[in-house]
Amino acid sequence: MAGRASTSSRPARRRRSGAAWERRTLTAARVDRYLKLTQRALSKLKIAPPPRSYLRELAEDFLKMARAYAGDAATFRRQGALADAFACVNYAHGWLDAGARLGLFDVGGDDQLFTLYR
Repeated sequence: MAGRASTSSRPARRRRSGAAWERRTLTAARVDRYLKLTQRALSKLKIAPPPRSYLRELAEDFLKMARAYAGDAATFRRQGALADAFACVNYAHGWLDAGARLGLFDVGGDDQLFTLYR
């Protein structure tokens, strides 16, 4: 209503447009750096549990999820959808970190590419 005083003491926030905001905070170079990092991690790890164990199946599922998200990230990157690519590559690496931390993946003690427990 016109003339009515605002009940909020906060100043009105300016809305940021999606595309303009994304260009300021997320670059193609940043997405590319994360894609390369995740590809290095994917190529380094080995599945740790023995072939006929339940944990082997779980490790393979973690790896399948990581590869699927990494593939989606690459596709989004090619399409120029940087926010989607960045989200997917972070999900991919999250699956890898979780698998490494749980002992599903042998990562050779690499605490630069993976988040390890100890």
